[in-house]
Amino acid sequence: MPLADVSRLAHAIRSEVAKAVVGQTEMVDALLIALMAQGHVLLEGPPGTAKTFLAQCFAATLGLDFGRIQFTPDLMPGDILGSNLFNFQTSQFTLTRGPIFCDLLLADEINRTPPKTQAALLEAMQERRVTLDGEVHPLPAHFMVVATQNPIESQGVYPLPEAQLDRFLFKLLIPYPSPEEEARIVTRFGERAGPLRLADFGVSTVTDATTLNAAAQAVKQVTLAESVVDYIVRLVRATRDSADLASGASPRAAVLLANAARARAALDARDYVLPDDVKALATQVLRHRLLLSPAAEIEGKQVEALVEDLVERTEAPR
Repeated sequence: MPLADVSRLAHAIRSEVAKAVVGQTEMVDALLIALMAQGHVLLEGPPGTAKTFLAQCFAATLGLDFGRIQFTPDLMPGDILGSNLFNFQTSQFTLTRGPIFCDLLLADEINRTPPKTQAALLEAMQERRVTLDGEVHPLPAHFMVVATQNPIESQGVYPLPEAQLDRFLFKLLIPYPSPEEEARIVTRFGERAGPLRLADFGVSTVTDATTLNAAAQAVKQVTLAESVVDYIVRLVRATRDSADLASGASPRAAVLLANAARARAALDARDYVLPDDVKALATQVLRHRLLLSPAAEIEGKQVEALVEDLVERTEAPR
């Protein structure tokens, strides 16, 4: 697929999502980058900021098999993965597949379930497969998790394990809308009673799995110059040397940042990555992988500000 077609496809998806979702253009662009880079996304924001609705609208445009899991404190791993049940008629065990067997999985309020259940997603997110009773069951190659969570300050939530956070390409913070956007939201939705239905907004499917696979393959052809690779490595390694950070980013973060930069270039119909692509995505890729040192926490420093400072201080190729 030519990169110009990848850019046109992204524009079509944006247009369909915009029929139902007010604003949040940056979030939609990040979801598109993650889709093309075959990565997972964690959406965090206060209740009522359309995290779930955004994920549903995005999935509706893709023509993929969509699954949803509402994470609750009593959710068990088997409720996600499925299990082998004994069939008395055939005297054999039969696999009952869980909702994870889909193309795009919405893990709604993922931090409302204990770590044991959260860990059920680890293998699926990293290796695109599920192991049940020693038998491996593959997931689609473009399997994608879009998880939502409320801020950790909310009651009744569990922090995600570091190993799971590291498997998300992006962590996106969804803010409250601007006054103008909120007025548009009230105007658009204030007359509606009951649940929101995407069909009421005319959101339609604009692509399919075959086209998305072709787009992902096109992204892999985007050139990543040696100088840009060096820049990504120096930036990620700088997080490990910062006195304000108790834990820096892993090599996986560098790989995912490179993949995301390629996808961003492809959405702009460019066949090469610019340092600006890396700079634009650094905070979204790194914020959930870094832990503040005790001294930095006492001083009230923020991870996002530290990442921006590292980006400024790390010399970019010209």
